Amino acid sequence: MLVEALPYIRKFEGKTFVIKYGGAAMKDEVLKNIFAENVTLLRKVGIKVVIVHGGGDAITKTSAKLGLETTFVHGKRVTDRQTIDVIQMTLAGKVNQDIVQLINEDGGNAVGVSGLDADMILAKPSPNAATLGLVGEVAEINTRYIDLLCDAGLIPVIAPIGYDMESNVYNINADDAAAAIAVALRAEKLIYVSDVEGVRVGNRILKTICKADAAEFIEKGIITGGMIPKVVSAYQTLEGGVGKVHLVDGQITHSLLLEVFTNEGVGTQFVNEYEPSTAEGGAS
Repeated sequence: MLVEALPYIRKFEGKTFVIKYGGAAMKDEVLKNIFAENVTLLRKVGIKVVIVHGGGDAITKTSAKLGLETTFVHGKRVTDRQTIDVIQMTLAGKVNQDIVQLINEDGGNAVGVSGLDADMILAKPSPNAATLGLVGEVAEINTRYIDLLCDAGLIPVIAPIGYDMESNVYNINADDAAAAIAVALRAEKLIYVSDVEGVRVGNRILKTICKADAAEFIEKGIITGGMIPKVVSAYQTLEGGVGKVHLVDGQITHSLLLEVFTNEGVGTQFVNEYEPSTAEGGAS
């Protein structure tokens, strides 16, 4: 793999990867350690790495311990003021620091922050605020603090919470926060590490898919259900200036490195148009 990886290492040196970290890779102890190792290696070869993490299961467990009921509407957590306190305590606290600790144990020099730090994430209420409460959307990303950390050789690990101009704190979807941060940073890549193996068509995972094919597959009902918003979001992110968007299964050992440093990859990469090297399904 090392010989195959060398051209990609040279290509991506000094570039920025935003990684949205979630799913089983955040729960399984072996996978957690492997993720930390992979991230550390990316930083060591000169790639600027920014991590945005989820943590919904931990929030639900902490809420239960405190006797608070958890309610979801269309997959989104109804967030009152008690719940936002739990989210700050859990997401920006233990979940964030556990990730930081594992990366630092591997020599990765991670720093845990939240969107509240240095006005990093300015939020606005969700259009469904009457139902969802303090669930917000990203209004603006302040990249100055992120740039300072990356330029110092550090790995920002960001908990996706933010506040508005009236200092109301909001719970923000981690996928949406990662996409907004990637666009603001003009990242080379946005990589979603989750439990989704990629875009499946028939019995195979597409290595690469262009915007025109994605639109056709959605229209024909080949891409369906929960994959549709992921695909739509990917192309919105590309339109925002991000180089490529990748969807990889964090349950595959070293999936992060395999996706960006090998010709075949292990997930699906989204591109606006096929290049000669990707028309047949190559990665990176």
